Amino acid sequence: MSSPHDAASREARSLSYPHPGWQQAMREAITDVDTLCQRLDLPETYRADAHRAATLFGLRVPTGYVDRMRRGDVDDPLLRQVLPLDAETRNVPGFGLDAVGDMASAAGHGLLHKYHGRALLVTTGACAVHCRYCFRRYFDYAGQHAGGSNLRQALEHIAADTSISEVILSGGDPLSLTNERLSLIGTALDEMTHIMRIRLHTRTAVVLPERIDAGLLGWVAARRATVVIVVHVNHANELSPEVTRSLAALKDAGATLLNQAVLLAGVNDDEAALVDLSEALFAAGVLPYYIHLLDRVAGVHHFEVAEPDAVALMQAVAARLPGYLVPKLARELPGEPAKRVIGV
Repeated sequence: MSSPHDAASREARSLSYPHPGWQQAMREAITDVDTLCQRLDLPETYRADAHRAATLFGLRVPTGYVDRMRRGDVDDPLLRQVLPLDAETRNVPGFGLDAVGDMASAAGHGLLHKYHGRALLVTTGACAVHCRYCFRRYFDYAGQHAGGSNLRQALEHIAADTSISEVILSGGDPLSLTNERLSLIGTALDEMTHIMRIRLHTRTAVVLPERIDAGLLGWVAARRATVVIVVHVNHANELSPEVTRSLAALKDAGATLLNQAVLLAGVNDDEAALVDLSEALFAAGVLPYYIHLLDRVAGVHHFEVAEPDAVALMQAVAARLPGYLVPKLARELPGEPAKRVIGV
């Protein structure tokens, strides 16, 4: 009888990508404003502003993700998520450097302990894409990450605290780690009998589906703890055939798949866009879970949708979809015991 690991490996081999490997695709990501503008035929007028904003928070976007964008369209919903804009350089009251209180919840060695029963490991500062709305764009990755010797101390903290039943692997993006590094973490957590779930939050699975390889699928299948993978899809156009095949492979390997989106002005603040997103996610085997109001970090104010508008929008979406396809509208606020669900 074949094992789940064998099934996962066969599924991974059936995924056909034109690229030789995810690590090479990471290295070949576009990091230069001029290259991105030339590839998409963007107007020259955008370049100076984009260069200025990129000095504050660098540009990074995989070429495969760029290929899903409409050429010459500065309003493309995928492009808007990665294109640096002059608005990022403005100081706006109410927008700071630590929007969700990460530093106040830091337990040291890359471990954040914010909510009861859950601990978050900042596994790496690396990510396949730099989303312009990123709430950790100013996070102190150098001082707070579970890399190197910090990982052992973070795992010792988790092992000693039996109130923790779920460990969240975050970053950056945990799928920027090698399968070997993930195996080290997964094996250690599986040995802690009080850990019931391992949750990964990832954007890489969406922008770089090559990352879902045989080794990763085997890692999912091998876990004692339940694996929950929360992907970050903000628009239905992000769900290319390659992405949906990779998500199906993760599900077949035994992962529970949820989606967590951010409500972004000019990207998905539209009833039809959100309905299409939920439908496309469910067709891909992913349950819509949360849609977050913007975390108010400096440089992202131009993405904000006012809370009353967001509530009205989600009410319109709820009128068109069954309840299980309507994500919870939520906001994360520093010091609160859980995310605040809005409009209920």
